[in-house]
Amino acid sequence: MNNRPKPLTHAMILAAGLGRRMRPITDRTPKPLVKVDNRPLIDHAIDRLVEGGVTDVSVNLHYLGAQVERHLTRSEMPKVTFSWEREKLLDTGGGVKQALAQLGKTPFWVVNCDSLWLNGPTQMMARALEQWDPEKMDALLILHSPVDAYGYEGRGDFNVDPDGLVSRRPEMEIAPWLFTGIQILSPKVFKNTPRGAFSLNRIYDTAIENRRLYGMVHDGEWFHVGSPDGLAEVEGFMKYRYAGVKRR
Repeated sequence: MNNRPKPLTHAMILAAGLGRRMRPITDRTPKPLVKVDNRPLIDHAIDRLVEGGVTDVSVNLHYLGAQVERHLTRSEMPKVTFSWEREKLLDTGGGVKQALAQLGKTPFWVVNCDSLWLNGPTQMMARALEQWDPEKMDALLILHSPVDAYGYEGRGDFNVDPDGLVSRRPEMEIAPWLFTGIQILSPKVFKNTPRGAFSLNRIYDTAIENRRLYGMVHDGEWFHVGSPDGLAEVEGFMKYRYAGVKRR
């Protein structure tokens, strides 16, 4: 008997950012189309989502968004829909809220387009699904050690207790875990959130207060491709990792 949890079929890729830290690369190319290992960042994200059972992906668009739309319109698997933020950016929370009609009424994945990950001993998304419990969770954040992260500079973001409950890093201290930009969210967390632009941090803070924000530590590599230096770091890793390996 197969007791494995059913995949979450819907996901959102946050791809509307201006890519300022990636300039001059992003002067004419939107960050989602910046290539890593000869493939656009957003294609890497979609590959991982499909691997995890996702069939429908919503992508928010703003800066040079027409290029991203043209690139993804050819996709047959998964089904891709677009959520334009033409007048102004809606930030992470507002962007997801605007796309809720495309994401359905059940929990879904949200992924930053500049987050790239490789699976460890087990598939990350399958592990997360095994831990996801909508009865006690509003959100499940995928976390990683700052020490082993590529392209990341910071003090970490969260602490996690033995039960998996997440709390914020105290100011001026160092936390053992950073947030990878990969998460599972319940659509109900957007109830009573503001109209227009707001950060997902508002939702995390409410979930922390209600003891409903959980975290899972990723056991594979994770890369933040947010700057030219970060891009060079991940490219160097890929060349070293796959030296002498023939790939498609």
